[in-house]
Amino acid sequence: MTVSERRGSARTAVVWDTLQPILDAPPLDVLDIGGGTGGFAARVAQLGHRVTVVDPSPDALAALARRARELGVSVEGRQGDLAALGVDPTSADVVLCHGVLEVVDDPAAALTSLRGVLRPGGRLSLLVAQRNASVVARAMAGHFAQALALLDDTGPSGRAGRRFTAAEAADLLAGAGFSVESTHGVRVFADLVPGSLLDLEPGAPAALADLELAVAQRPDFLPLAAQLHLVATRA
Repeated sequence: MTVSERRGSARTAVVWDTLQPILDAPPLDVLDIGGGTGGFAARVAQLGHRVTVVDPSPDALAALARRARELGVSVEGRQGDLAALGVDPTSADVVLCHGVLEVVDDPAAALTSLRGVLRPGGRLSLLVAQRNASVVARAMAGHFAQALALLDDTGPSGRAGRRFTAAEAADLLAGAGFSVESTHGVRVFADLVPGSLLDLEPGAPAALADLELAVAQRPDFLPLAAQLHLVATRA
């Protein structure tokens, strides 16, 4: 396993730990928005669920198909985006929207669209970039003016798009007709640990993942997380 893969495992540990109880169920209809090459989708399909990935990139969907064949699972890929899902209303039990809300034109409208494809009681897994951590990262890199400008900037900023605070994300979900079940901090430490440590120190990746899981729901660490993972139910 490469350093990147070891770091990636620590970065996704919190998300998978939160999703596990939801996916520990009879086969569900799961919709992965912007699922790309299927890093999450293929793993969900391995659990026996019916998975559809909607992504605007034909290259990503081709890579998704290859990954699914290699793993011996079935994942449907559809070219589209949040503006044109091509999915029937109330047809999904779970929707994964990871790293997508940052780049849409209207986050509130996007969430309303996602609510429409969920069955009553269905769950939304929302993963978004957090603004607080971005401010800290810019300040630590010496970009103090950028950090100051980002403090209260709710609009798109560069290729990364928008960033959200936990309160802003929760308000958007409530406005779209969702009830927030849980909020977790993701990548509190994972982006800060030197790659050489993960590569050379025995057991470091697993210990880092354990640490991420331990602090994920502690309120005092939440503002330090690079991402926020919110699970919400269609009200």
